[in-house]
Amino acid sequence: MVKSKWLNFTILLTLTFSFSSCSIKQQSNYKAEWPSVSNITQPWTRLWWHGSAVNKKDLTANLEEIKNAGFGGVEVTSIYGTKSYEKEDISFLSPEWMDVINFTLLEGQRLDLGIDLANASGWPFGGKWISADDACKNVRYKIYKLKEGERLKEKIEFIEEPLVRAVGHKVNISEVKFPISSNTNLQELALDQVRFEKKLPLQILIAYNENGEKIDLTNKVKKNGTLDWIAPDGNWKLYAVFQGWHGKMVERASKGGEGNVIDHFSENAVKQYLEFFDKNAEDIRLKDIRAFFNDSYEVDDAQGEADWTPLFFKEFEKYRGYDLKNYLPALFGNDSEEINEKVLCDYRETISDLLLDRFTKIWKQWSSKYNAVVRNQAHGSPANILDLYAASDIPETEGVSVLLIKMATSAGHVSGKSLISAEAATWLNEHFLSTLSEVKKNLDRYFANGVNHLVYHGTPYSPGSEEWPGWMFYASVHFAPTNTWWEDLKTINSYVTKCQSFLQSSKPANDILLYFPIYDAWSERGKSMLKHFGTQNEELTKDISEMLLANGYTFDYISDKQIKQLTVEDKKILSDNSEYKTIIIPNCDYIPLTTIQKVINLAQEGATVILQNDFPKEIPGLNDLNYRQEAYQQIKNEIKFNSQNGYESSQVGKGRLIKGNNLGIILDDIEVLPESMAKNGLWFNRVNREEGICYFISNWGDKDIDQWIQVCSNGKEAVWFNPMNKQIGKSEIRNLSEDHAEVYLKLGIGETLILQWYPTKQNVADYKFYEKTNDVMNLDSEWNINFIKGGPTLPNSYTSKKLESWTEHSNELKWFSGTASYKTTFEKPGFKTTAYMLDLGKVCESADIYLNGEKLATLVGPEFQLTIEDYKLQNTNDLEIHVTNLMANRIIDMDKKGINYKKFYNINFAARDRKNLDENGLFTAKNWKPLESGLIGTVKLIGLSSKK
Repeated sequence: MVKSKWLNFTILLTLTFSFSSCSIKQQSNYKAEWPSVSNITQPWTRLWWHGSAVNKKDLTANLEEIKNAGFGGVEVTSIYGTKSYEKEDISFLSPEWMDVINFTLLEGQRLDLGIDLANASGWPFGGKWISADDACKNVRYKIYKLKEGERLKEKIEFIEEPLVRAVGHKVNISEVKFPISSNTNLQELALDQVRFEKKLPLQILIAYNENGEKIDLTNKVKKNGTLDWIAPDGNWKLYAVFQGWHGKMVERASKGGEGNVIDHFSENAVKQYLEFFDKNAEDIRLKDIRAFFNDSYEVDDAQGEADWTPLFFKEFEKYRGYDLKNYLPALFGNDSEEINEKVLCDYRETISDLLLDRFTKIWKQWSSKYNAVVRNQAHGSPANILDLYAASDIPETEGVSVLLIKMATSAGHVSGKSLISAEAATWLNEHFLSTLSEVKKNLDRYFANGVNHLVYHGTPYSPGSEEWPGWMFYASVHFAPTNTWWEDLKTINSYVTKCQSFLQSSKPANDILLYFPIYDAWSERGKSMLKHFGTQNEELTKDISEMLLANGYTFDYISDKQIKQLTVEDKKILSDNSEYKTIIIPNCDYIPLTTIQKVINLAQEGATVILQNDFPKEIPGLNDLNYRQEAYQQIKNEIKFNSQNGYESSQVGKGRLIKGNNLGIILDDIEVLPESMAKNGLWFNRVNREEGICYFISNWGDKDIDQWIQVCSNGKEAVWFNPMNKQIGKSEIRNLSEDHAEVYLKLGIGETLILQWYPTKQNVADYKFYEKTNDVMNLDSEWNINFIKGGPTLPNSYTSKKLESWTEHSNELKWFSGTASYKTTFEKPGFKTTAYMLDLGKVCESADIYLNGEKLATLVGPEFQLTIEDYKLQNTNDLEIHVTNLMANRIIDMDKKGINYKKFYNINFAARDRKNLDENGLFTAKNWKPLESGLIGTVKLIGLSSKK
């Protein structure tokens, strides 16, 4: 079964990570070969169910297409429906829905496809069964002023102003009923946020005077809102805190999944949500779900924030050790600057703790009843996302920011996760414009920064009867059989499988732990009560992170909670399966006393700790502040530093504490060496496998690489693995030393190689690197161009000696999207060579190459060059090249003719770029010109010689 394979794979990884002494004794058995593969090493894809309007026949067909394309699994996510398919919609979590989920699981077993399931229809968690009591809340407050002897004339009350926000159209609040679940047209309404005009419940009323006295007046407020109290001596400010209703609705929900978003800070709300799933799953076998999925925290992409929960005062006192009701002026920024920031920091830390303990951990614990794990996107949360990721079984990232990708991978590394996933290729480009080359670049960025499990975004289920282009999701990329390059995607998927076979059978080999100083953000007032993390480049560590990356240093971020779990052995800092050479505390203003105490303890046990510039200035939080400040000052006073090489150093127990700003010098002195390939523009990921150190290396710079590269590792021999063409061969090595070596590398733009060190000699030939000679033959004879697949119809074939975009040949071809066969015949070149480079020149957009009837390769760019061994050429040769263009030209034609394919509820079909919006606010390509398509320019055969 799929589940048992998942569990066995996890056990295998655990054993692989052990690096036991037994394996060292068997070093002679290491063999240079590709690691084994499974459905976990293959890429997965998000499978959108529009309206859950699926049937078993088409489900089978869809899943078989996905399997045949080289995917290992799918994540099922139910979303908004398709117009005219309302009768086929299946209500989320209904018995019928559970039945098709069960069928999907059975088909997954048959096809060896893993199945994940989104725990919500759309995102975030929520639905019709979530009442106002369990929905997300916000805090509202009013301040009243009274003098001695005065009685408050106005009522203690807060009336919520009505608000309604909908997707794609305007809705009047009068059209929406309370409770939300009573509305029968939620698909059509597509509500994003709703607040009704209602009197909000009073949480607390506290009176404060100028002498610091406080009086709890909550019980003095009558049911009608009048206050039965006369102010005593002094001037009084009365702070009334009300529990508001944030009003966020589930986004992109399908039928039955619409409704209130849950209160993520309430254990009761979370359990109520999950218990509804349990109730509906009672008679369905769901033990073969691999993982339950949570999309990114998007509760607050609305008006205001969900920043409260009914038990917040009680929870705050439990976590922070004092009564927040005594500090309401500070919470809302009306006390001294110091007290304001201390209390606000404590408030934000409590929100973080609640999101971790009341949501993430509860959800993870719940999943175990189904023998499943959780896959979690923590980014965007008002919490320390390093802790949220670490509490998840499979942390998942998305986007293109390296720093944000590393937040998820760092947490995964520090907490010993075997899989770290990414929602890959989301909105790479405008609809229908993303190329497979762009996809590969996106995937390589994830691999280079620690991701080892890709989940594409994504693949919509589509009925077999649906006209081209079928059902589509509003955000590209369209990884579906109706995409012109679907067949060529198999090559990318094979590439991903090969890369992940290495990366999943490894553990991280990073040198540095970089403290994430979240208390600096929590202590800064800002524009709102909450601070969200993981939505853009985090300014907290941006400068030092970019410096480390640019210079080739390898690092993982670490949180305060994670620092508490660190240990030291032989001067190495250990965190679960990973070991590090040092930990850096970057320039920051705040650090908890417990964190700095642990860091000093690590130094005493033998670690090297670096303070960038100096100790952080202050201790955050209010409780026991004087005690903690004094304890911190004592720590600083007791450590004596000596000047050394432009920085200061102190021997602390068995280790060292260093402070200074020239990190390059400091890291060099403590033998934390950078990987110099970073300065060559190479993307890389260094990992540790049982055989030895391994590198994923990809070139997305602006020039080819052809040089010796120094690496901070060594072994007896090193072997290159090419995950695109599956070539294997030994690397040339020179200047081998105890901590580094040089290897020869030749890597074109967009190419990838994997370097694996071995402790023993390997019985494989040298890797073949070639260099161009001056011998060139242009293939300028006549080409027969025949259109073999695509539409709207198959154009007539034609011949040409000049290769130009097929859109220039006829008006019909301007709007054709599909595949053309280019055939020509050529004589073997007269020049002597060991191999040839077939250079296709400009290709729009991918190419399958056949020589004398044998398929040689699929090329996806950005360079379209293929090495062909001399023996493959005959005296007379038949060359056939299948070139596939993008979907765009056919879509342009459809938009110009008004042929409707945008027929979905909710957001329907949005544009990435506003210039591509039509008068209805939907995507359109009607103003586009046809995109170049096919082979363009001159195809060449270039002589090659072996690189000496």
